[in-house]
Amino acid sequence: MITLKGAYIYLRALEPEDLEFVHEVENDESIWEISNTQAPFSKFLIKQYLENAHKDIYEVKQLRLVISDYNNQPLGLIDIFDFDFKNKRAGIGIVIKQQENRDKGYGREALQLLINYSFVHLGLHQLYCNISEENKASIKLFTKLGFKSVGLKKDWNYNNGIYKNEYLFQLINN
Repeated sequence: MITLKGAYIYLRALEPEDLEFVHEVENDESIWEISNTQAPFSKFLIKQYLENAHKDIYEVKQLRLVISDYNNQPLGLIDIFDFDFKNKRAGIGIVIKQQENRDKGYGREALQLLINYSFVHLGLHQLYCNISEENKASIKLFTKLGFKSVGLKKDWNYNNGIYKNEYLFQLINN
């Protein structure tokens, strides 16, 4: 079973050549709210991050992969974070960079690949994600893949002078 390759996309490790792409994603203010980012990242910092991206998930408690098409064009990033080996759980997040690459099934395929990888190779029991109440596209994506809303965090995030609610979604590996 090949867990990181799908019909239209594959998930791959970060490479030094991804510097410009990661820099663009991390500095895209339109998605800062999703990642709770407050300030831009320099190329220097991202280069350092890429130089250490090879470290083991058991050591750094996170894994970031590039969502790539079969022409090796990066489409987005998908992350495992807060990796908790003892309790066999982790957070998961995804972003498709360009609007024209959204609603084509890339996110769904990438998320399904990462779910399979997490359950098969990492032996996780559950995955979770936090999604703003307003982010209907992400709610739809995660629920289609079996994530269940297990709570609403009231006034959880403050952005542009407004408090926003955030859902906690969970997928348990049966």
